[in-house]
Amino acid sequence: MMEEEARKLLEEGITKKLISPGKGELSSFPNGTKVVFHYRTALCDGTVLDDSRTMGGQSKPMELILGKKFKLAVWERVIITMRQGEVAEFTCDVKHTSLYPLVSQSLRNISAGKDPLEGQRHCCGIAQIHSHHSLGHKDLDHLQASPQPLVFTIDLLQVLPPGSFQLDVWAMTDKEKFELVPQIHEEGNALFKQGHIKEATEKYYNGIACLKNLQMKEHPGDEEWVKLDLMITPLLLNYCQCLLLQDQYYEVIEHCSSLLFKYENNVKAYYKRAKAHAAVWNETEARADFAKVLALDPSLGPSVAKELRAMEERIRSKLKEEKGRYKGLFCDSQPATATTG
Repeated sequence: MMEEEARKLLEEGITKKLISPGKGELSSFPNGTKVVFHYRTALCDGTVLDDSRTMGGQSKPMELILGKKFKLAVWERVIITMRQGEVAEFTCDVKHTSLYPLVSQSLRNISAGKDPLEGQRHCCGIAQIHSHHSLGHKDLDHLQASPQPLVFTIDLLQVLPPGSFQLDVWAMTDKEKFELVPQIHEEGNALFKQGHIKEATEKYYNGIACLKNLQMKEHPGDEEWVKLDLMITPLLLNYCQCLLLQDQYYEVIEHCSSLLFKYENNVKAYYKRAKAHAAVWNETEARADFAKVLALDPSLGPSVAKELRAMEERIRSKLKEEKGRYKGLFCDSQPATATTG
């Protein structure tokens, strides 16, 4: 069986060298299987390009969901010949490695904490090659200019069958992302009610990120874009409520202002922004926002009155404190003598 498998790979321009055998039966690797593995990529002369055990100063294995059309198809092709725990070396012809510089750029961005989609939005790999002269790494630019065979050393750590794990957002289809958002929203609300504000903040943030990711693929103002934006708005308002409770007032002001730029009659956005302004002593802005809240929804009068009283009380306390602090500076001073010139 192994000889047959090796022959098939060879016909496809891939040579496999077993370094350490794995355990158990070979998985059938149905679509949706999650594979977790360490990889090292080298040129045929031994020069190492990437190593997941040291990339970005940390050891972080790669995770792939099979059948999701990962840019570097050859990784999926070689992994399905491996057992869990196996370590093997695969030398792959140029036809399999031409997109590696782009994949490596993304992986390096991720390990450096950058957006993995940076520079790759709205265009396929080929378009990107033409639109960007440099990938930001000399070794990748060189490989891009003169493609060559590569040696991948794969250490297959885990094989997880479909349904046995929670899908990461980045690994989901657009449909899966869209369907996940109401669930995330509910989970966020439940956490908020239980007083787990930090965890609720994260849920709302993930929901917003999901929808923003989908929105990027639409033209601003189009029907689908607007539909997604209307789903983002309540999540963003809940997110702002969490930020208010964590004293992140300037971020609340920023988010609510961007919301009000699009939806000028959103009472909740005015209310949250007013509270944030009041907290950072922007009295004029807070009063203006509270006035707008009352104009849009007079039933909120008692709540607004309460907030204004609290703000005025804080301002009085602050002035009193400052007066007390400066009183001692002037009580012993001599009266100024008027002089004429």
